[in-house]
Amino acid sequence: MAEEKKQEEKKEEQENEEQEQVEEKKEEKKMGLLDHLEELRKRIIYSIVTVIVCAIIGYIVSPFVLKFLTEPVKNLVFLSPTEAFITKLKVSLICGIFIALPVLFYHFWKFVKPALFAHERKYVIFAVLFSTIFFFSGAAFAYFVVLPVGLRFLLSFETDKLHATLSIANYITFITKILLAFGIIFQLPVASFFLTKMRILKPRFLRKSRKVAVILIFIAAAILTPPDVFTQLLMAGPLIILFELSIWVSVFASRKPSKKKDEG
Repeated sequence: MAEEKKQEEKKEEQENEEQEQVEEKKEEKKMGLLDHLEELRKRIIYSIVTVIVCAIIGYIVSPFVLKFLTEPVKNLVFLSPTEAFITKLKVSLICGIFIALPVLFYHFWKFVKPALFAHERKYVIFAVLFSTIFFFSGAAFAYFVVLPVGLRFLLSFETDKLHATLSIANYITFITKILLAFGIIFQLPVASFFLTKMRILKPRFLRKSRKVAVILIFIAAAILTPPDVFTQLLMAGPLIILFELSIWVSVFASRKPSKKKDEG
């Protein structure tokens, strides 16, 4: 009797999956290429407007943000009359992007949503939430852990005859690259969850790809971080941990909901 119940449950699952695939095909037919491009255009416009509005707010708070970002270093200079003003505008734009992140993630996942199955769409709101949380976690890790250690190491090469003179523009560019790089890299568990749900990724594949992943992680760290080995190592370490976390996330995402039925 137990085997018959399991077979019936498997048939029901297959039928549900077939129905979902049929529904998805119908929706794909309804949304043609021009419709997708129009949807993309709309999402991009909404995102740009949001960033501009948030950048105005960022301009107002930019003195406080600039003070916060420059705390890890003692003295900064500007080498041209316009450098300080342009840097303030750059900081305002960075603030705008960070403030607008939840909205940006929302529009990204809303654009991706038609490509998801019906049972996957309920996770979109969680994707927006966790994408935002992981991005800010990555940026915070970069600022509070990587940046102080990295700057201490890089500035340790200063001697009596060799003095470090950092321009505000170069410093803000340097720190922005690090914050954005770590924020993007920390999206790995979220991407792993959805790729597994979409049946593109499997836990077994991730486990077998560990050695290749470590090599790719060091290559990615070399590309995404400023050109110094120490900062690259500081990124590669968390990336390897995130990869291991992504394996467990993939295992969790690959579980079928049939277990609840068996318990009942």
